[in-house]
Amino acid sequence: MESEDLLDLIADLRRRNAEFCVVTVVRTQDATFAKAGAKAVVEADGTLHGFIGGGCVQGAVRRVAAEVLGSGAPRLIRVKPREEVVEPLDADGVELHKSGCPSGGTVDLFIEPLRLAPRLIVCGASPVAVALVGLGARMGYRVAAAAKPADHAPLAEAEQRIAGFALAELAVREGDYLVVATQGKGDYAALKAAITSPAGYVALVGSRKKAEALRRRLREDGVPEARIARLRAPAGLDINAIEPGEIALSILGEIVRLRRGAIREAPDIGASPGDTAA
Repeated sequence: MESEDLLDLIADLRRRNAEFCVVTVVRTQDATFAKAGAKAVVEADGTLHGFIGGGCVQGAVRRVAAEVLGSGAPRLIRVKPREEVVEPLDADGVELHKSGCPSGGTVDLFIEPLRLAPRLIVCGASPVAVALVGLGARMGYRVAAAAKPADHAPLAEAEQRIAGFALAELAVREGDYLVVATQGKGDYAALKAAITSPAGYVALVGSRKKAEALRRRLREDGVPEARIARLRAPAGLDINAIEPGEIALSILGEIVRLRRGAIREAPDIGASPGDTAA
């Protein structure tokens, strides 16, 4: 695939809000099919476009691309002849993968994820929920809101709104940030849906006393302790927040701290200000 075709493919994938990796051959040594500068695109399902080497190289790239899309962190890998790989890392610290190709060459590849901007899911239509939706949208998050239809009007800044707390409609993923800000209107229903979802971050706006009472109900309903233990309550950083906007700020602050602590260099498609865009 020519460079122009790869650029067109990348543009098309971005239009479709797809997640993918861009792979660049950084360096080669001895006989290799691909040369430095060659690029490829790996889609989320493992489909590879472009030419970066033979089957041995492609297998390693597909495996690592899947991991990179999951973590969001780019990786530099080196594919070397099988007999030369005795440790997981080379002498210079580069991650090693074995190749059984007869050419015997070595290829260094940089695998860069291009993921969608992170998604913030807010349950409820309380003043804190409304502030979270607005602040999250302005920070570049993809925002979804779950609330009763009658409460949808103040949540207009959310890209997506669903009726009630049937979060399966949102196809929640591990990388999503889910905040229950119902504050007295459907607390337990929203929290149970949130805590049993795949979301890696689940937080509750409410006091410690209220959170503990809800945890007891979850246990009585047979929700596994490992899931209950994931709940962050009260939600957000301790900044002595009182007003709804301040509480929303403390929650987004906690999310940013967690996100940037885990991912420091991975670009997001449609990223918020301050993110790197490819």
